[in-house]
Amino acid sequence: MSARLLLFLCLFGPIMAQNPPDVTCRVMNLEYVHCSWNSQSVPEVNYTFSSWFGNKKESTCDEYVFENNTAVGCNQPCEKGDRFYTFHTVLRHGDKTYPMAHNVKDKVQLNPPTNLTVKNENDFNLWFYWNQSTTRCVEYKVRYRQNNNKWEESKVAAERQSYCINFPSSTSRYELQVRSRITDSCGKSEIWSDWSEPVVWGSNNSTHTNIINESMSVWTPVLYAVGAITLILLVLMLLHYERLRIILVPVVPKPSLKSPDVKDWFQYPKGLMKEGFKANYNEQACLVREYTYISQSATDSTDTSVLTATTYQTDCSVLIAGIESEDPP
Repeated sequence: MSARLLLFLCLFGPIMAQNPPDVTCRVMNLEYVHCSWNSQSVPEVNYTFSSWFGNKKESTCDEYVFENNTAVGCNQPCEKGDRFYTFHTVLRHGDKTYPMAHNVKDKVQLNPPTNLTVKNENDFNLWFYWNQSTTRCVEYKVRYRQNNNKWEESKVAAERQSYCINFPSSTSRYELQVRSRITDSCGKSEIWSDWSEPVVWGSNNSTHTNIINESMSVWTPVLYAVGAITLILLVLMLLHYERLRIILVPVVPKPSLKSPDVKDWFQYPKGLMKEGFKANYNEQACLVREYTYISQSATDSTDTSVLTATTYQTDCSVLIAGIESEDPP
């Protein structure tokens, strides 16, 4: 058995060692070409890589990609229009060379969109916006899910960097991602970009909820303590400073049904007795009498008459008024 295995290695070992790794290339964001030759396994030797587009001269690799100190790829700069030409690559090791030709027109991978934002506009719709380093000849695909359910994908019109969800639920959580690629009008690419970082909107956003709950749990006891201390200080000030207490909490007289006298409702200052405001009715009373008019007839010897006017007199022997007059003959 061991002899057969040794014979197999001797016959086919050199042939297997001569097969170079397969080289695959793609254009990254229309800025450089990334080629790799470790799709099957990491090569046992370090190859020298060179490449060129059909309209340019051959150039060696400017930036190698290493894995376990072994070169497994190369990044070569390019221009936007270079992808329409055939891309040639050559791997060399010692006196062995392995040339290949690649069509990279439909193998363009853009960078994922960035700066995703979400707004709840006045039209009651949920709008998502993003930015793309390459804005022309780019189409987008979005995927979103509600409350961590299954993803739903939808295409967006070319060169449009927004997406709308109509009448979102205020009690749901929405999560959205975007990816992009070159459109048909500019040489369609078969490769989509990676998905962008997700943007989240909704009342059930656990991140925002945790932040709010954490801040409330810290400040709630502090607010309670400050309120209690303020209330205690206010009560002590009212009890200690009588004048301040009277100003802030004035005394309101309360009527009592036991005393119908209104004067009993008032508060008298200290040192002034209530009896000082009572009226003194001990003075002597004077009665007033009225004397009526008396007419005398002419029965005397002379034809004369005497007219006596009404006189008012009191028992206090004070003459109020007295008027006497005689009638003319």
